[in-house]
Amino acid sequence: MSKISYLAARILHLDYGKMIRIAKDVSGKCDKSVPAVIMDMIHCGLKFQAGYHDYQEFEFYNLNEQQRATYLTRGKNNNIIKKYNDKEYMPIFDDKIAFNKRFDKFLNRDWLDMKETTPEQFAEFMKKHPQVVAKIVDGEGGFGISKYSAKDYDDINVLYNEIKEKKQDLVEAFIVQHPDMNVLYPNSVNSMRMFTFCKNGRGYFLQAILKIGNGGVVDNFSSGGMYTFPDDNGVVTVAAIDKDDILYTKHPITGTDIIGFKVPLFDEAVELVRKAAEVIPQVGYVGWDVGISENGPVIIEGNSFPGIFQKRASLSENKTGVIPRYRKYMDI
Repeated sequence: MSKISYLAARILHLDYGKMIRIAKDVSGKCDKSVPAVIMDMIHCGLKFQAGYHDYQEFEFYNLNEQQRATYLTRGKNNNIIKKYNDKEYMPIFDDKIAFNKRFDKFLNRDWLDMKETTPEQFAEFMKKHPQVVAKIVDGEGGFGISKYSAKDYDDINVLYNEIKEKKQDLVEAFIVQHPDMNVLYPNSVNSMRMFTFCKNGRGYFLQAILKIGNGGVVDNFSSGGMYTFPDDNGVVTVAAIDKDDILYTKHPITGTDIIGFKVPLFDEAVELVRKAAEVIPQVGYVGWDVGISENGPVIIEGNSFPGIFQKRASLSENKTGVIPRYRKYMDI
């Protein structure tokens, strides 16, 4: 989609009521009237392909023009995906079973395709892996994911039928996460979204986001979790943030320091996703969800339409987005 086409589509489908509500919220945080904020939003949409969500989330109202140009916006993200991700190959990432088959050696755990699994095979799998995670193949944001334990069922066939009825066609051995990650939060796999780019058949690591559970069994932002930013050494440098814009320097449940937390086996995780990026070079830009298990890093899934994560202005010392880093490898 060209810049003009993108802007035309955005204008046509804008929720103007929400835009005004966001403008009022922003106006209360800066020395600008609501009309001035709206005009600045329009300016940023035209010049930087930034929607009102981008404007608010990345605090464009606190940035000058040079700083704004460094931020990845939804429009720019769409252009990257269109340019570097071949639509013919993207469905492999959307179907969890197709993905597992293609990236099996990077998963580092056993799994089943329930459409091809008999009750007898399932029973044997549960003997080997008494705790499993079952997923619908096209779920997002933690939707359609359940954790099951064999000890909760007198007859394992009951569990087999329950999973079949829920159409949770993918069953995976439960990831026992690294002890250091349990210290952070033990009730979910605290995964990383790790971004890569494949150029001329070689994978490059771009950046990582650490997602942390907070009261639930999944770490997804949309399911109550939070996220923060480890540096290139795997050390968290800023507070974590949740969907309500609450900042956490310590985990509210475990009390563990978030700033200064070092992700174990970070270098190994970087190498894992860098190699995985080379498997389907036709999909150049990928966001990988990676867990750190007691046996090493594991790929949970890959996203061919990855979201946008970067430090907002108030959390960044130099108020710079990810574009300069991306431009080391991409023509954007």
